[in-house]
Amino acid sequence: MLDDLAFTGLKVLDMAQGVAGPHCGMLLAQHGAEVIKVEPLGGDWGRQLGKRYGDFSAFGAVYNRGKKSVALDLKAEAGLAAAKQLAAEADVVLESFRPGVMARFGLDYETVAKTNSSVVYLSVSGYGQDGPYSKQPVTDSVMQAFSGLMSVNQDHRGVPQRIQVIAIDILTGLYGFQAVAPALYRRLRTGLGAHLDVSLMQSTLAFLSAKMIENHLEGENATNFGAPVGTFETADGFLNLNARRDTHFRALCKLLGRDELADDPRFIDSDARTANAAEVEAFVRPAIKLRSTAEWLADFEAHDILAGRVNAFPDILTDPHVEAREAVRWLEHTAMGPIPMPVIPGAPLFEQADPHAHAPELGAHTREVLTSLGLSPDAIEDMIKAGAAG
Repeated sequence: MLDDLAFTGLKVLDMAQGVAGPHCGMLLAQHGAEVIKVEPLGGDWGRQLGKRYGDFSAFGAVYNRGKKSVALDLKAEAGLAAAKQLAAEADVVLESFRPGVMARFGLDYETVAKTNSSVVYLSVSGYGQDGPYSKQPVTDSVMQAFSGLMSVNQDHRGVPQRIQVIAIDILTGLYGFQAVAPALYRRLRTGLGAHLDVSLMQSTLAFLSAKMIENHLEGENATNFGAPVGTFETADGFLNLNARRDTHFRALCKLLGRDELADDPRFIDSDARTANAAEVEAFVRPAIKLRSTAEWLADFEAHDILAGRVNAFPDILTDPHVEAREAVRWLEHTAMGPIPMPVIPGAPLFEQADPHAHAPELGAHTREVLTSLGLSPDAIEDMIKAGAAG
């Protein structure tokens, strides 16, 4: 039932743009919160990431699901007044502007808390609310570079590479959600609000905690997880193999018809194989290339060796296990047609008719929300005509 979810009855004002903050807002919506997304008359810039389909992009379709869209011009007196009223009534406020911007509008935590002392207020930024870099603009790729993530993702030439997904923004949204949820529980116990400072920088460093410690203790050797570990070409594609454990390596040697190598001093244990990784790969790679991916995976499964096919997205959508788990559901989108939508772990399953499964068009709920604030139809029309709302 969608009326008894964890955050049913919770009011959220989502003024964040892009991916990180909106991701947090979307997760709150999926767990029952009423999330009112206030965006500029031209729309949240996250709507423009990638190819556009009317008011939507793939990112907007995902990270604005379940929200109500209200288009307001915060530089217009009436638009700002509406936003301030929404903030005064909200249980949670989300924003992702550079530090100092919200204060200029009178929508910063300190100002909002004067009339809404129990508000849980999340500020998402690149480097945090203070510090030498706090006012600098940041993108996902810049933070992948700054954080050290690229240093452990190098190509064959040793050139650091960006992960080709907006991974930092996405995980920052997750960290934002995990900050808001306990703050709400604390408020339930104490009545106290909170100002939560979540940055792309700290989210990425937290994500890289173990790798950072390894590098501190072991230096460059920390990047090696053993051998044979990695992506291997087969006769018809690629698979990922992890046979670093002694039992797995011995089973692999048997499958390759090279039983004697399991007792070779160069490969006798994980440390030895790590030190001689190039020699391990010299006999594993040519052998793997001789058979199909399916043949290898069948043998690896029979011998409990860790391995998986390197899939493209079309492969995933037709995978029998993915289908059996209902891990991806299909939605008919008004602008994009049928689209695959992965199910969020722990969130309720959705159907086509469920409002929380869909993202709103820009300004789809402007009149509804402004009416809830007590504005008359004429006043709302005046705001729209004046460019204060859309």
